[in-house]
Amino acid sequence: MAGLGWLTPRRRSATARSVLAGEAAAEAARKTSVAEDEAALLTGTSDEAAEEPAFPVAGDDRAAAFFDLDNTVMQGAAIFHFGRGLYKRKFFERRELTRFAWQQAWFRLAGVEDPEHMQDARDSALSIVKGHRVSELMSIGEEIYDEYMADRIWPGTRALAQAHLDAGQRVWLVTAAPVETATIIARRLGLTGALGTVAESVDGVYTGRLVGEPLHGPAKAEAVRALAAAEDLDLDRCAAYSDSHNDIPMLSLVGHPYAINPDTKLRKHARARDWRLRDYRTGRKAAKVGIPAAAGVGALAGGTAAALALHRRRR
Repeated sequence: MAGLGWLTPRRRSATARSVLAGEAAAEAARKTSVAEDEAALLTGTSDEAAEEPAFPVAGDDRAAAFFDLDNTVMQGAAIFHFGRGLYKRKFFERRELTRFAWQQAWFRLAGVEDPEHMQDARDSALSIVKGHRVSELMSIGEEIYDEYMADRIWPGTRALAQAHLDAGQRVWLVTAAPVETATIIARRLGLTGALGTVAESVDGVYTGRLVGEPLHGPAKAEAVRALAAAEDLDLDRCAAYSDSHNDIPMLSLVGHPYAINPDTKLRKHARARDWRLRDYRTGRKAAKVGIPAAAGVGALAGGTAAALALHRRRR
């Protein structure tokens, strides 16, 4: 960690956790990559593709694409959909589902990474899987994808991913969701693999601890950097896609950043830097049509609303 001496101990610790989380995610992703000959055909088209430069470039084996998951590839938060599936299978109590949903909404609505609040959210999520086998959660994750996630994939984003695959490039999900969940989604979409939050396991059983921290914000950038180094990728020739200003570190790493269904801060940042934008919530170009703040808030709060509705129905 040379070169971080100017940071306060707290900032050095946070940076070290981001690097550790990123390196762990990159290592896990390389172990679980989906073989290219197993890639499924993705469908969908972008009605604005003709307006853009010829990208991605076919045959460039040093280029790849990195896609955020929540509200970029999938409507809503994958971890919440996964939590609903676990709740249905009686992994935890009703009050825990409501608490967990509110914690997820806090991060997405407030955009505030209060260390104490984040630690509480991490602990509650990890306590759900502690003592369970990794293989058990993977098997259940396949079922949950079919139940709650398959119908929530944005066709426009799938088309963008397919363009990279058709050009012979690798495509990775990059998400704060558990790497096991992210890997299932990547495999079902025919992508190369996934970078996600790594939960510690011993002899195939979850310990209830993380390796580093959730793959969020700067940790995503560290994961992409580590994977690019391991895979001999040229980041200037790579692309990244996200809806959130929290992913600006990741988007800024690559030569081809895209803002997809962007929040207000990311849209402003993207416009200032002439990044390309797409908004599949309206089907129109975000650079030309401003999205009301209430629409973004509604989308981000959807997980909480669903949790509370489920809570009321089961009373």
